[in-house]
Amino acid sequence: MNTFDSNGYTSYTYSAEPLSVYTAKTFGWMFAGLLLTFLTAMAGYVTGAILYIFYVPYLTYVLLFAELGVVIYLSARIERMSVGTARTLFFAYSVLNGIVFSVYFLIFDLVSMVLVFGLTAVYFGLMAMIGYFTKTDLSRMRPLLFGGAVFLAIFWLLSMFLNLSGFETIACMVGILLFLGYTAYDTQKIKAYYLHYSANEERAAKASIFSALALYLDFINIFIYLLRILGKRKN
Repeated sequence: MNTFDSNGYTSYTYSAEPLSVYTAKTFGWMFAGLLLTFLTAMAGYVTGAILYIFYVPYLTYVLLFAELGVVIYLSARIERMSVGTARTLFFAYSVLNGIVFSVYFLIFDLVSMVLVFGLTAVYFGLMAMIGYFTKTDLSRMRPLLFGGAVFLAIFWLLSMFLNLSGFETIACMVGILLFLGYTAYDTQKIKAYYLHYSANEERAAKASIFSALALYLDFINIFIYLLRILGKRKN
């Protein structure tokens, strides 16, 4: 049976798996990506491989542009690529991010990072629950969230040329609130994808990977901004 949502898209009420299972799988892919990032970062730190990043000119920028390229390509081509390709790109991004993240092990105390990670998991979990169970349409938050993302992008771009360190704490607090909001918003979008694509197994699977990537980015950004404020730096 078909219905139409508020955006005019056809929604299919039949699926081979319930929404709870589909949502659990999506979060499972997200956690798999986080685990791969952590293992890659830890390996780079323990083996000392991360030090080579500083010896190769512009390698850090190459890695950052590679990450951005993977996200853009996955977002733009996900309708055309296979499920296997989408998962491969998601895990490729997780590895690239892990290589970059190795640097944080050189800057921050390990115990401090673990505590911030735990705090991130608590905040993320609470907002994900709100996004999943609320009856409020969180799509109304989209303009506000987009505006916050633009603000942060401009701030960090300007900070490359101007000394804005005095405003960094404010920017980090904005970043935390922004990605907590995105967590609830992206969690609710899992339901929308489920209703829209549940009659097509392949598209539903790709939508699940795309949602996992969005939630992965939310978690990572919350962690980074909390770490900048609460993390204990090594002497």
